Amino acid sequence: MRTTPNTLAFARRLRREMTLPEVLLWQALRRHVYGLRARRQHPIGRYVADFYVPSARLVVEIDGAGHDTADRPERDAVRDAWLGEQGYAVLRLPAREVLADVDAALRTIAGAAGIAPPVGEM
Repeated sequence: MRTTPNTLAFARRLRREMTLPEVLLWQALRRHVYGLRARRQHPIGRYVADFYVPSARLVVEIDGAGHDTADRPERDAVRDAWLGEQGYAVLRLPAREVLADVDAALRTIAGAAGIAPPVGEM
């Protein structure tokens, strides 16, 4: 599974052009809450993951309204299947949920990564 120079350039561009939900989640993830360590706009093969938690091989995708239209659900399913075949788990979070409660999104990511939040935290 090789990452092409085009995919790397695309990932760099996406880092500069993150959506508001991605920016808010990245600001929270950078604090390493629950011990989560993540990369943003991480290239994997020909795809770029919104976020990637290496310790859990977890890809986190923030899905805006566009993911519900046209052929996007089918394209997302093909991408998720390919990532699964490569040994990655994929977690899709609706952008509206991230905007509504970033802390809840962090707890969801931590749970998917197999990290139990400390009792009484957040």
